[in-house]
Formats: sequence, C-alpha cells, structure tokens
Amino acid sequence: MSIDASASIHPSALIDPSAVIGANVRIGPFCVIGANVRIGSGTTVAAHVVIEGPTTIGCENQIHSFSVLGGDPQDKKFHGEHCELIIGDRNLIREFCTFNRGTADDGSVTRIGSDNWIMAYVHIAHDCVVGDRCVFANAASLAGHVKVGDQVILGGFTLVHQFCQVGDHAFTSMGSVINRDVPPFVTVAGQYAEPHGINSEGLRRRGFSSERIMGIKRAYRTIYKSGLPLAEAREKLVEMAADLPDVKQLLDFIDGSQRSLVR
Repeated sequence: MSIDASASIHPSALIDPSAVIGANVRIGPFCVIGANVRIGSGTTVAAHVVIEGPTTIGCENQIHSFSVLGGDPQDKKFHGEHCELIIGDRNLIREFCTFNRGTADDGSVTRIGSDNWIMAYVHIAHDCVVGDRCVFANAASLAGHVKVGDQVILGGFTLVHQFCQVGDHAFTSMGSVINRDVPPFVTVAGQYAEPHGINSEGLRRRGFSSERIMGIKRAYRTIYKSGLPLAEAREKLVEMAADLPDVKQLLDFIDGSQRSLVR
C-alpha cells in the first residue's frame, strides 16, 4: 500500500494493500478502495463510494456518495481479462454513478477525460470514451463502446445505444433515445432522437463567432434540409470544408460513422 502522508482516510474505509493514494486525497467513511486503484492528488472520495481496479483516477476529482467506479463490465463475453477504467482530472461525479471497466474486445479501457460535470445516477458502460468538459445530466446512460466528444451536453435520462458516437458540442434534450450517430454541433431530441438544428447558444457561449456559427448552420441545412441523399450532401460539404474547418470536422465525422447519422 502506498498512501501519501498528507492523505486523510476515515478509519472505517477499507483500502487494498496494492492501492496508491496521492497527496491531499480525502477518503470518507465506509469507502472500499480495491486492488490496483490509483487516486491522484487532491481528489475527494465521499462516504460509501466503491472503487474497484484496475482503475486510475487523476487529480482534484470530486466523487460523491454511493458511486461505484471500475466495476466489471456488464458483458457476457467478459471472463476476467485485464481491463481498466481511466479517469482524468477535475471531474465532478455525483451520487450513485456507475462506471465500468473495459473489455478485451475494444482496447480493454473505459476512458473519461477531464473537467466533466457528471450528475447523479449516470451510467457509463464498458469501453466508452468520453472527452473533456462535458455535462451529463441525471440518469444519462451510455451503453458499451460509445464515444462522446468534447463539450457535449446530454440531457437528463438520455440513452445512447452501443457503438454510437456523439460529436463535439452536440446537445441532447431530456429523454432522448439515440440509436445512431449524432454529428458535432447538432441538437437532437425524441425517441428515437431526431435533429433539431444546431447548438447555436452553446457555441456562442464557447466563443464561436457569428461567422463560424453561420457556416455550421449552412452545413446543417445541407445535410438535413436540402433533401439530398447523404452521399450527395457530403459532396457539397467537401466544397464548403475547403474554407471552413468546422465543416471539415463535420465531414470527418460523417466519414467515420459506423451506424449512420440521426436523420
């Protein structure tokens, strides 16, 4: 066991001998920190949290009560192979969240970035990849192998089907059920989710100029309002992307889509 002298650990917490606890970590009552768990400096773990390993948690995270991080993947093909959960820095993880480790079928790692705001009851399944500065509202759930970009907002009770991708700056309304890929910048809603314009307000708040937002709107109209088949809309985007990097990002997302786009 490696516990920095500045760490504060409640006497009722159970810490596995192989755990590594960094400087100024605080671990509350009745926590269980399992084998091969590493917790970075300044992280706070509230009462009744369970962290199973192998799991690596970065610095200055706040993990609230009754969350279970690093549990076995909920995948019938999993038979105890080495797999990990890796969490970045400065994430807020509220009560009753569950994040599973990865599986051997997809790199063996579930990975969550930094500066995310993850509200109560959020579930992140095996082999998911979540970017930075996202907001997941209460009870949003990702099935296995989902990829979420940077600065994505998932409304409460959003459900994302396995293997789907959600692009940077996308926004989902409360109760959205997503069974196809959501392109960058796009707002979706419904069961099953359908596109409802771009996340223009979010883009303004993040410093996008009016010109950039107008370029994204033109690309959105080409994909969703022109009546063109996706292959023909893509050709129009190729022309626009020469001068607009945001459109190039949309184009790259379309080319990398495996489940097709929400339409």
